[in-house]
Amino acid sequence: MANTRLLKENLRISFLSIKSHLLRTILTVLIIAFGIMALVGILTAIDAVEYFLNDNFAMMGSNTFSIQNRDIRVHIGGERRRNKSYEPISYQQAMKFKEEYKFPATASVFTYGTGIATLKYKSEKTNPNIQVMGIDENYIKASGLEIGRGRSITATEVQQGSHVVVIGIEIYKKLFTDTKEDPIGKIISVGAGKYRIVGVLKERGSSIGFSGDRSCMAPIANIRQYFSRPNMNFRISVMVNSQNEMEPAIGEATGLLRKIRDDKLGFDDSFAIIKSDNVANMLIKLTSKIQIGATVIGLITLLGAAIGLMNIMLVSVTERTREIGIRKAIGATSKTIRNQFLAEAVVIAQLGGILGVIMGIMIGNLVSLAIGSSFIIPWQWMFGGLILTFFVALVSGIIPANKAAHLDPIESLRYE
Repeated sequence: MANTRLLKENLRISFLSIKSHLLRTILTVLIIAFGIMALVGILTAIDAVEYFLNDNFAMMGSNTFSIQNRDIRVHIGGERRRNKSYEPISYQQAMKFKEEYKFPATASVFTYGTGIATLKYKSEKTNPNIQVMGIDENYIKASGLEIGRGRSITATEVQQGSHVVVIGIEIYKKLFTDTKEDPIGKIISVGAGKYRIVGVLKERGSSIGFSGDRSCMAPIANIRQYFSRPNMNFRISVMVNSQNEMEPAIGEATGLLRKIRDDKLGFDDSFAIIKSDNVANMLIKLTSKIQIGATVIGLITLLGAAIGLMNIMLVSVTERTREIGIRKAIGATSKTIRNQFLAEAVVIAQLGGILGVIMGIMIGNLVSLAIGSSFIIPWQWMFGGLILTFFVALVSGIIPANKAAHLDPIESLRYE
C-alpha cells in the first residue's frame, strides 16, 4: 500500500515537473515520437506490402506455374557483358506443348497483344492504357480469374479466331455505367477492330505488373492476326490439381518443352519456369532486408532521442538541486529521489512512444491504402515500440537519477 502511494506521489511530481518545463518536454517527446514513428511506420508499411503480395499471388494459386522465354546476362571476359537471348516461344511450340502435355493438369497458352489500346462503345471510350491479351479456352481458369457476367471464350472461338472478348470490370464501368446497358452481346471497338463482348471478369484488383480489371481478352488466333509483331512471344500457364503435384508437373513440362524446342543435352533450358509463389517469396525476402534497414534507422533515431532525454533530465537535476536538498532534509531517501527522476523519464518517453505509435500506424496505413492493401493494426510493433521507449527511458534516466540520489542534502540546500 505504501509502495503504491509512493508511486502515485512520484508520478504526481513528474507531471508537475513536465508541466513547469512544457516546451522542453514537448520537444523531447517529439524527438522520441519521430524515432518510434519511423520504426513503426516503416515496419507497418512493410507488413502491408507483404499482405498485398501474399493476397495477390494467392489469387493465382500456389499450384500454378508459367513458362516463358528466357533472357539472361552472361560475362564475356573481364568487365564486358552482353545479353544472351533465346528464341521466343513460338505459337506452334506453345500449342504443341499444350497438345502433348499429358500430365493431369490444365495447360493454357496466352500472349500479349498491346498494352496501350483504347476501347470504345458509342460515345464512351477508355484511356489508352488497356492491355489486350490473346488467350485460349483454359486461360481464365488457369490464371485464377473468374467470370462475373456472361461466359469465357470457347475452344471453337479460339480455333476460328472469332471477334469476341472478355473484358475487365474497369472497362465495363467506363463504357457501360452511364448507359446502364447489359454489356453481354454488345459490339465494342478494340483499336481498329470490332469485337462482341461475351463475358465480364469479376473484380480482382491490381497485381504486380498486371491488372485483370483493366484487361481485354480475345482468342489467341485473333490476336496473332490483328496484333502481330516480329518475334511475338507466347507463354504457357499450367495449373495442377494440388500443391503436391507441382514438382512432377514441372519436371514433365521441362522435359517436353526441351524436346519441342530442341534444347541440346548438357545446355541450359532455353525457357524459364516460374512458380506463382516464387515471385512473392522473392519480393518478401527483399522486404525483410528493407525491414532490417528500417529497424536500424529507427534505432539510430531513438539513440538521438535517448541522448536528448538524458540531457533534459540532467538539466532538470541541476535546476532542482535545491528542491532535492529540501526533500532529503525532510526525510526523503536516496531511493525515493532516484525513483522520482526515473518515473519522470519513463513518463516523458511513454508520451513520445504513444504519439509515435499512433503516427507510425497512420503513415504505414497510408502506404497500405496507396497500394490497395487492407488496414493493418501492427500489434507486435505497437507493443514493441512502447517496450523500446520504456528501455530508452531507463537507459536515459538512470544516470540523472543516480546523480540526483547522491547529491549531498547540505550542499543542495546551499545551491543557488
